[in-house]
Amino acid sequence: QVQLVESGGGSVQAGGSLKLSCAASGYRFGLCGVGWYRQAPGKEREFVSTLKRDGTTTYADSVKGRFTISQDDAKNTLYLQMNSLKTEDTAVYYCAAEMRAWYGCRSDKYWGQGTQVTVSS
Repeated sequence: QVQLVESGGGSVQAGGSLKLSCAASGYRFGLCGVGWYRQAPGKEREFVSTLKRDGTTTYADSVKGRFTISQDDAKNTLYLQMNSLKTEDTAVYYCAAEMRAWYGCRSDKYWGQGTQVTVSS
């Protein structure tokens, strides 16, 4: 059974920083692609960042230069360092991991429960 648990969310002032963590059980980070998504009130869940198995990273235009995705294979934990936070970054943040199959990685994803990030002026 796979479980992803996010932590590190909270309330910060605009311009501040937060570091989100996602600890996995029943799943090994580094085998398939992982990423972060977010959902603001009244909006659909959107892509924030991904980290492929080969180390390639991608970011939404809205967070480029401010957010950094990384993973610690030894700790089996995924991170999202968020700097220079803006009020529009306010959302519930979810970590995700591609499902692993015998042939490789599937497009289907496991999802965490989400952690709230609130950025105030």
